[in-house]
Amino acid sequence: MADKNILKCNARDKRRKSIRKKIFGTAEAPRLSVFRSLKNIYAQLIDDANGITLVALSTNGKEVKSSFTGKPVDKSFELGKKLAELALAKEITCCIFDRGGYRYHGRVKALADGAREGGLQF
Repeated sequence: MADKNILKCNARDKRRKSIRKKIFGTAEAPRLSVFRSLKNIYAQLIDDANGITLVALSTNGKEVKSSFTGKPVDKSFELGKKLAELALAKEITCCIFDRGGYRYHGRVKALADGAREGGLQF
C-alpha cells in the first residue's frame, strides 16, 4: 500500500513542478499557492521576485480555527474570503493562482471561489 502512496506523491510533485515553470509571482501580482492536507488547507500569497510571503492563512491557524465551522469545502470557501480580505488590506487586488498539482475541484476550487468573492482577481 505504501508504494501506491509514494507513486501518488511523485505524480503530484511532477505536476507541481510543471505548473511552477509557467507561474511566477511579483509584488503587483503575487502567486496564490495552495497546499491541501487531509484535514486542513493552507494558502499563501508569495512574491517570488523578492522571495517573501505577503499573506498566509490556514484552517489550522489559532485565530482562524475557531471561526470556521462546517464541512471542509465550506471552511475552504471562508478561508479564501478571509485571505482576500487580508490581501485587500495590503492593497493587493490581483494574483496568480497556483493549484499546487491538485485537481481544480472540491476544496481547491472553493478556496479560489472564496478569494474571488472576497475581491481578488485572477
